[in-house]
Amino acid sequence: MTAPTPPTPPFRDPRLPFAKRIDDLLSRLTREEKTAFLHQFAPGVERLGIAAFRTGQEALHGVAWMGPATVFPQAVGLGATWNPELVRRVGDAVSKEVRAMRAKDERVGLNVWAPTVNLLRHPLWGRNEEGYSEDPKLTSAIATAYTHGLRGDHPTYWRTAPVLKHWLAHNNETDRSTTSSSVRPRVLHEYDLRAFRETVEAGAVAGVMPAYNLVNGRPNHVSPYLGEHLRAWTDEELLVCSDAGAPSNLVDSEHYFDTHEEATAASLVAGVDSFTDHGTDSSQMTGRLRGALERGLLTDADLDTAVRRQLSVRFRLGEFDPEYDPHDATCEFDSPGHRGLAQEAAEQAVVLLKNDGVLPLAPDTRIAVVGLLVDECKLDWYSGTLLHRSTPLEGLYERFGAERVEFAEGVDRVRLKTSSGAFLHVPVAADAADEVRGAEGALDPALLAGRTDLPPLTTDATGTELALVDWGEGVLTLRAPDGRYLSVAEDGRVRASADQPGGWIVQETFRLEPHENGHLLKHLGTGRHVCVSADGVKVAEEDPEVFELVVAERGEDAVVRAATAADVVVVVAGNDPHINGRETEDRTTLRLPEHQERLLRAARAANPATVLALVSAYPYAVDPATLPAVLWTAHGGQAAGTALARVLAGDVSPAGRLPQTWYAGDADLPGLLDYDVIGARQTYLYFEGTPLFPFGHGLSYTSFGYDGLTTRAEDGTLHVSFSVTNTGDVTADEVAQLYTRAVESSVPRPRRELLGHRRVALAPGATAELSFEVPLSAFAFWDVSQDRWRVEPGAYELLAGASSEDIRLRTAVTLEGEPALPRPVVAGGLAAAGFDEQSGIEIVDRTKVSGDAVTPAGGATGELVYRDCDFGRGVSEVTVEVAGEGTVELSLDGGRALAVLSTSAPTSGPYDYVSLGASVAAAGVHDVRLRLRGPLRLAHVGFSG
Repeated sequence: MTAPTPPTPPFRDPRLPFAKRIDDLLSRLTREEKTAFLHQFAPGVERLGIAAFRTGQEALHGVAWMGPATVFPQAVGLGATWNPELVRRVGDAVSKEVRAMRAKDERVGLNVWAPTVNLLRHPLWGRNEEGYSEDPKLTSAIATAYTHGLRGDHPTYWRTAPVLKHWLAHNNETDRSTTSSSVRPRVLHEYDLRAFRETVEAGAVAGVMPAYNLVNGRPNHVSPYLGEHLRAWTDEELLVCSDAGAPSNLVDSEHYFDTHEEATAASLVAGVDSFTDHGTDSSQMTGRLRGALERGLLTDADLDTAVRRQLSVRFRLGEFDPEYDPHDATCEFDSPGHRGLAQEAAEQAVVLLKNDGVLPLAPDTRIAVVGLLVDECKLDWYSGTLLHRSTPLEGLYERFGAERVEFAEGVDRVRLKTSSGAFLHVPVAADAADEVRGAEGALDPALLAGRTDLPPLTTDATGTELALVDWGEGVLTLRAPDGRYLSVAEDGRVRASADQPGGWIVQETFRLEPHENGHLLKHLGTGRHVCVSADGVKVAEEDPEVFELVVAERGEDAVVRAATAADVVVVVAGNDPHINGRETEDRTTLRLPEHQERLLRAARAANPATVLALVSAYPYAVDPATLPAVLWTAHGGQAAGTALARVLAGDVSPAGRLPQTWYAGDADLPGLLDYDVIGARQTYLYFEGTPLFPFGHGLSYTSFGYDGLTTRAEDGTLHVSFSVTNTGDVTADEVAQLYTRAVESSVPRPRRELLGHRRVALAPGATAELSFEVPLSAFAFWDVSQDRWRVEPGAYELLAGASSEDIRLRTAVTLEGEPALPRPVVAGGLAAAGFDEQSGIEIVDRTKVSGDAVTPAGGATGELVYRDCDFGRGVSEVTVEVAGEGTVELSLDGGRALAVLSTSAPTSGPYDYVSLGASVAAAGVHDVRLRLRGPLRLAHVGFSG
């Protein structure tokens, strides 16, 4: 007799809603199984037929780390396209390649950690390449498009599950795991939260990743904002994945908690659902979770909440319904469509910054193409491995013919002479296989080791001529004649072994340090100096070699030779994404590195018809005055060279637009850690100086006319329309931009604020009628006196044009809004962090769980202003809640101090608040000014009597 077939468990029944299926599965999991699910590498549950699962597949501009895949332009380059529909198609292609690669390699995950929606507030941020824009509206438009592409369009099942990075206010690599971003309420709501909010509300986001830093004194991994804001924006379950190693940082570097059990429990309760720590070894994190449960710091309900969020993502990915998953058979990979899309994206990302008529180049132009990036197709930390490669040199050869293109790289060609008179020599390694870093794929490419199969450097009487490049601040690379870079492997030997500089800790960079009559050669990856021993050249703690740098040729000499004979010189300059500005390392200046400045000066002196093509992950401060043309593009992926050549030739009219302000110099920049975009007048929204190139700027090979700006308000929406006409003789795209400005405001408002944009293709003479529907809520600001959004009544300008400064049309509308109300301080007092203005103040955590307080920066002196405080018929007493040690002085309207409140002794800790009181007489509406002195935290001010 045949045994009866066991009934299908409800969690396997596709007819049931996901929520009921998850309830059933949760009821079947043991506590130990649930605990194991909370690590990045969640094991399978064999008895239930559940497979292993991992969070975190990098896919910022293509599938990363897992071997060859289509490589699209860097994220900042995608932002420069100002084209959400294009970016949606890029996301669609990336997600299809994720699925195709997973079918062959189960290490490839479907929970993709992309896109990055951190705003490009400061151009020296090392990870500028990862974001889309300094503007929250543009950032959310591009991020929403990318997430929709990654998600796919099936109503039930997702192709991949995107996780937004990095929550929140994260724009510095310097001490990133210990620095705190002081973010006032207006900046929080109007700027930093906004890009996340609009993207989450669009409905294609599976979760977020908290950033390493602290915000207002509290680590992002225990932020109450995860519950108060993030999860209030959607009814979908959101999976919050920790950043790598961040759970341990809460104790080890931040010292925010005393034990890892406390830290892990606090993270889970705050809303972190998956812990990325200790690589594939889950034992540490699961041990901490078990310890937290045993100590009563966590409950089974807490576990269930986190596991439910993970399972929600897994169900949406079709894991439990393979027969119904429409994406399961996806196999499109490196298709002609994907290759064409990579080229289209690279072309649309090119920004023409200046053109005095030298571009486009005529077909018979004799071109000298010079510079350190001419024959490079650079990748970054979050790139895949190239399947196809197009450098600017290859693109120009293909487009104009090799016979019309002269190339000079501009490296300094040197030999390194030892104190004994011998020279460093690179042995021939004829039988060595060519290896491309990362081609084999790795869950953690930081663990990839350097090559040891090649012979280490030796010395001989003649030596080997090396190509030296100074990437700025004395950071050098040295390349052998066969194209391999000098590198140091784990055995400490120096070899010519790397195809490119790269790795989590770059092993291909050096610095020449003056010493006696020569130089020491310091290897930056190990911090050790190069020495010469009987068994070869290595790095060591002792006996550093003193080298004489013998220059065979300066780079500018080769540049001059090439430039002199050409009709036009194209200087290709920029950065290597692994050097001087990358994850873990901020830049220190906007200036172009001196080596590249030398090449540019030499080319310009030899031939005035010099075009500068910047290929970089961030803005530079360059002098365009004597250059007839300047272009910029981010590192453009596999088709970068072809795209640049086609733009130079006029096959494509450039229509990229700057996604962030290009400042004229370092003096225009605020401090890297100053996150107050309002008070520090940062980004195009508030910057009052003259930028080198403004936000939204980009030129074309044709001209456009704007006309007919009209507005109509109806049912809470402002309908705006205008027309754009191609008035030139070249088919091209125009990016029409719509901004607003509050004509008169009671608080500082943006000089310009983007409301919307359209990228449209127009043939000569063609006109496009553009319409925008702007909700009236877009004109609101965060009113700190009411702790909510408010549209201020009055006039608002509507500005249409080709950039934030190139305004072609303007009109004004008057909005009724809501009148301002004075602060009801008698009823509610003053939340200390809800100030209107401040000087010398930092916002800190009121408690480890929630709330804000303020403190003088560095424990010195700070001032706060709270406008329009209503004392009604009068008060007679003021009380302050403070911790620490110091003094609070209160005055009204800038007058003398009416009350001075001081602690008699330091409180027992930074979260141990005491209430201090003093007599004060005030009635009516006044501005309250507080002066804080000493290492004191102020949480609240109350009035009574």
